[in-house]
Formats: sequence, C-alpha cells, structure tokens
Amino acid sequence: MSGTGRKRPPLVADKRPRKKAPAKGKAGARSKAKAPAKSRRGRKSAGKRGGIVGFFRRIVAWILRIVLRTAFAGIAVVLLLIGTATYYFHSQLPPLNEMIDGRTRGSVTLLDRHGDVFAWRGEQFGGKIDAQAISPILKDAVVATEDKRFYRHFGVSPRGIAGAIAINLREGRSPFSGHGGSTITQQVAKLLCLGTPYDPDEWESKTAYEADCRRGTMWRKIKEMPYAFALEWKYSKDEILSIYLNRAYLGAGAHGFEAAAQRYFGKSAAEVNAPEAAMLAGLLTAPSRFAPTNNLQRAQDRAAVVLALMHDQGYLNDREYAHASGAPAELSAAAEARAGGYFADWVMDSGPGFLTRETTEDVVIRTTFDQRIQTVAEEALRAVLDEKLKEGSKAQAAIVIMSADGAVRAMVGGRRFKGIAGQFNRAIMAKRQTGSAFKPFVYATALELGWRMDDTVMDAPLTINIPGSGPWSPKNYTRDYLGEITLIEALARSINTAAVRVSEAVGRDKVRTVAEDFGIASDLAVGPALALGTSESTLLEMTGAFAGILNGGSSVTPYGLVELRLIGDDAPLMDKAGGLGERVISQQAARQLVYMMNQVVARGTGGRARLPGREVAGKTGTTQAARDAWFLGFTADYVAGVWMGYDDNTPLSGVTGGGLPAEIWREVMLRVHADLPARPLPMITPGQLTPRRAPTPEPAPPAGDTRPRPGNGGSGTADRIIRDVLDNILGVPQ
Repeated sequence: MSGTGRKRPPLVADKRPRKKAPAKGKAGARSKAKAPAKSRRGRKSAGKRGGIVGFFRRIVAWILRIVLRTAFAGIAVVLLLIGTATYYFHSQLPPLNEMIDGRTRGSVTLLDRHGDVFAWRGEQFGGKIDAQAISPILKDAVVATEDKRFYRHFGVSPRGIAGAIAINLREGRSPFSGHGGSTITQQVAKLLCLGTPYDPDEWESKTAYEADCRRGTMWRKIKEMPYAFALEWKYSKDEILSIYLNRAYLGAGAHGFEAAAQRYFGKSAAEVNAPEAAMLAGLLTAPSRFAPTNNLQRAQDRAAVVLALMHDQGYLNDREYAHASGAPAELSAAAEARAGGYFADWVMDSGPGFLTRETTEDVVIRTTFDQRIQTVAEEALRAVLDEKLKEGSKAQAAIVIMSADGAVRAMVGGRRFKGIAGQFNRAIMAKRQTGSAFKPFVYATALELGWRMDDTVMDAPLTINIPGSGPWSPKNYTRDYLGEITLIEALARSINTAAVRVSEAVGRDKVRTVAEDFGIASDLAVGPALALGTSESTLLEMTGAFAGILNGGSSVTPYGLVELRLIGDDAPLMDKAGGLGERVISQQAARQLVYMMNQVVARGTGGRARLPGREVAGKTGTTQAARDAWFLGFTADYVAGVWMGYDDNTPLSGVTGGGLPAEIWREVMLRVHADLPARPLPMITPGQLTPRRAPTPEPAPPAGDTRPRPGNGGSGTADRIIRDVLDNILGVPQ
C-alpha cells in the first residue's frame, strides 16, 4: 500500500454542506411572519401605552407652545408700547433750563424797616442750582435718603417697587398706597406731572392738580415707567438730579433746595453742612410735617435718621457721623423768630393783588415792621396772660404798635399764631364795640369847637327820649354821680353821663365826622349811645386814630408797605413816604386832649398803664357785659392798642379795660422803650392855657329853677350849651 505512491489526504474534517437560503416566496414569507410574533405583541402593548401618554404630552406641549408664543407676543407688544410711549415722552421733553422752575406763582420776600428778611409768602424759589455745584454733602444726603441706587438703575427699580408693595401689603394698605418704591427719576416724573402742564381752567386749584399728579395708582405707576425711561434717555443723571433739587417742595413755601436753605438757615444750598443737609433731605418725605419752622425738634429727629442712612451707606465716616449727630441743625435768627406772621398777611392784603397774593413774579416788599418790637410784644402778652389767665382759657388778645405817622411796627393778631398764612387776625378782622375808648373823640370835637379842658359839665342822672325807642338813661360804671366836674375829670374817670351831655351839646353828627376823619371807617351809631362807644371798630383803626391825637391832630392811614419792587429791578414799582393825612383838629385842641388822656393814666381809670419816668396818655374801654376790653395809649415815641375778648363774644370775667389790657400795654411798652430816652408828651397843662376873660354876669334864675350852674373854675360855656340843647332840642328838663 505504501508503494502505490498515492498521497494520503490531509487530516481535516469534512466540510459541512451549506444550508441553502430559503427561496423567496411563500415559505420565506411565512418564516418572516412567524419569527416576530412575540415582538408584535410587545409593540402593540407598548403602542397602546405610548399613545395615551404621548397624546397628553402632545396636548401639554401644544399648550406650552401657545402660552410661550402668547407670552412672547405680549412681551413684544408691551415692549413696543413702552418703547412707543418712551419715544413720545422723549420727543415732548423740553430743554433742561425750562424744567428747573415749575412754579405757577411768584414769591414775595418781606423786609423789615432795617432791610432784614422776616417773612416769605407765595412760592419761594431761591434760584437755579446745579447738582454739581451744591454742597456735596447735600447731594449725598438726598441720594442716600431717596434713592441709593440712583446712579446704577435705568430710571425704574423693580427691586424697590417689589419691596414697597410688600411693605404696603404687610401694613394693611393697598399695594400702591404708602411706600412707593419710586426712584428719584420717577419722583421727577411726578413733579413734572408726566408732562401735563397746570391749566387753571381745568383744575379747581393748584393743590388739586398737584394731588392728582401724586396719586399712587397702578395706572399712574405704569405711566411713570416710560416717562422715567424718557427722562433717562434725554438727560444725564446729574441733570435729572438738578431738576429734582430745584423743583421739590420743602415746606414753608420753599420750592427747591436753594430756597429752603435760605428760608431755614439763611445760607445758600452750596454752603450747608452735614446736619443742615440731613434736615433738608429729611423734608422730602413730608415737607409740612417736618418743616423746622413748624416743629424744630421733629425736624431734628428726622435729620438724625438721614444721618444714620448716610453713615450706613458710607457717605459719613464714624468721626463725621458722631460730630454731625452731636450738633443738630438750628434755624437762622429770622426763621427762628417767626415774627410778623399777622403783619405779613396784612401787608400782603394791603398791596395790589397781582403783585402780592397772585403774583407770577418774584417780588421784594420793604415794610415798616420792627422785629425787635414784635418779639417783645409777643413776650409781654405771653407773660401777662400766662400769669393772669386760668389754664385752658380761650380768651384772646390783640396788639398793634405804630409810630405817630401811622407806620405799623408790630402786630399780634391773637395769642397763638402757628406761622401759617391766612389765620384770623383779630387786630384787623375783628370789629368789636369800642366802649369808653371812643370818648376821646367826643372831647376832641368839643375842644375843636372852642371848649376848654377846664370847662365843667354835670355828672348827674340823665334821660333822653329817643324817637321810636322811648326814654334812655345812661349809667356810670360806678353807679355814682359826682355833680359838676371839669372835662379833664370827666375823661379821667370815664364818666358816661358827662360824655353823653357833651356829645349831645356839640352834635352827634360832628362827633361822628371827627371820628371818621381820624380814621375810624366803620359805621358809627346814630343815637346818643354813640358817645359811649356802641359802634364797632377794629384795633388797627382805633390805634391809628389815637396816633392822630399824638401827632397834633392830623389823620393817619396805618401802613406797613414802604416799597415794592421786582427782584432784579432797581426802581420800585410803588412806594409810600408816610401815612399822614389832613388835619382833623387844631394843634391846640390836640395838646389839650393829650393832657386829658395823660390824666386818665396819672389819676384815672388807666393807672395800671403807668410807665416809670415816662409820660403816658391813654384811654380804657369796656363794653356792655364786658364782652370787650380795650386800652389804647401812647408815649412820645409809639402808639399801642390792646384788645381782649372772646371770639364768640362770651363776657370776660372780672376784666375791664383798666385791668388786663392796661397791664399788657404796660408790659409791652416797658420792653419797647427799654433803650429809649424819656421824652415829654406834646401837651399843655391847664395852667398854660390862655387866661379866661371875666365871665359875663348871668341873670338870676327863675324861682324854682334848680338846674346846675357853672362852677367857679370855668366859664360855664359847656353847661350853657348843654342846658340849651337838652331843654330846647330834646325837651328833657334837667
């Protein structure tokens, strides 16, 4: 077998035959269909589950797409609206210099007789200031207080608004009531009233217009946003701050920080220190409430809060904060005095309205006012009434002090003046019965007609028949009768029957004429009670009438305005040289009357008004049921009038003109004359009168005639005239 030569086959396994691929056809289809049977069932089950979940997924996805598309569309619309509104507001914004002074009224600055400012009225504007030119500490105080992110936001602070809403809701208010979260830019938008100018025909008042501009509604907030964006687009940050610093109201009529700095501290806004800056910035929250002229302590407390904010925000270091906190801001002398509120109101009313109450210009008025006299008058009134009146008493008092030519130096219109313009001024507004304070005009008439102060008149019971009213019998305050007395005694003791007799003798119409010529413009009574002061008058009128007696018998018109001019103008628009008018009585008659009134104080009803070492003349007055009490008098330097009473005409208890009013007058005049040398009154004594001519002998009286005859000391002229009038005209036997 070995030799056959054939090779042996290799030792390998035989190849397995390959399976033929199934033919395409029926068999292959069946094989393919059978193989995935289990998979089909799984897919069918999964499809059922996926279809339900997918359905909901598709619904949610569809809703989300709708919401997102709507949101994006809404945002786009809102942005478009904001952009359009911003562009519109931007196009309407004027140049910066037109935005600085937004007042609709002008200001009135009142100067006293020495040229010092003592009061302001109207809308005070101290002049344009720039954010870069004011005191840096004031700028820091405003930013720290009102908007610490001012230089970082774009006009609106979402964080601030959200925080303000949260605080309002937490405090039980509506979202936009109370805290507003407004930026300084938004506050400027409010000050500008979103570009809507004030129209007096549309609004009831400027106050109503401003209140509407500051309403914190949602719609107002929405409108503020594009306006604030427009402001940020149009102006720089410092320009926006400049608008704010110039337009913000800071109390006491001051618009802008320059006016407020001058009003409260007597200096420019560029010169204020840290405590003053903090006080000014603190006013932004509530200008009237925190105004230092209303309540200095409250203003200082608010300033302390501002200083703490400045310290917390790094504007003040520890040393600066401690120093500022330890030296709170004080008012200037003029602001602290708060003198002349009533006087300022009177001057404003006495000037032309278009240059005072309704001025659109900035006006300066120089006046007759004397701040020292005003201050001592207020102090004297307070001292007497605090000591004499019962606690809680509502009794009122008024004082007027003037020179002999009618220049008013001081005016107190009531016991409590809060520095608010427009309060009831009893010195010029209250018309009250004058009582016996009117009697000097009765005797002035007689003296002008040739009577002498040493003539005699009867103080005895008197009855006058008044047509339509019947008999009238005046009574003396003491209910006593002195018989025959001189005119001097009659006035010194304020004898009613004597005054009526003289008035009836000379003629009521003449008495009325003399009183009116002296300046008593109120309607005067027509009956015989005219002589007893039943007519009404104001304290200012009565004081002015007494000034006419002091100056020698010439009428005066009380005045306070000396010169009025516009700021920046050299020539005054109006001025007044004095208040002297026409002569009413002769100088001889006036000097006799001054002596008679001097005796009222020296030995009569006005004894409590005496001044040591100084001659005084005056007259008391007490009306029926003591509803009014007066004392009016003068020295050689000043005339002063005092009135006391209740606003509701309640009778005074135990008060007469010779009591509290005379005491107040004395305390006032002691202080007014503290540094003045004593000067004599312009009067003549009875011994200086021209000697009388020997009286003509009279026939003996008829039998049974018991009427009083002239006394030894007088000519009897007064008594004869009185007898003739009463017998022949009135038909009333005496």
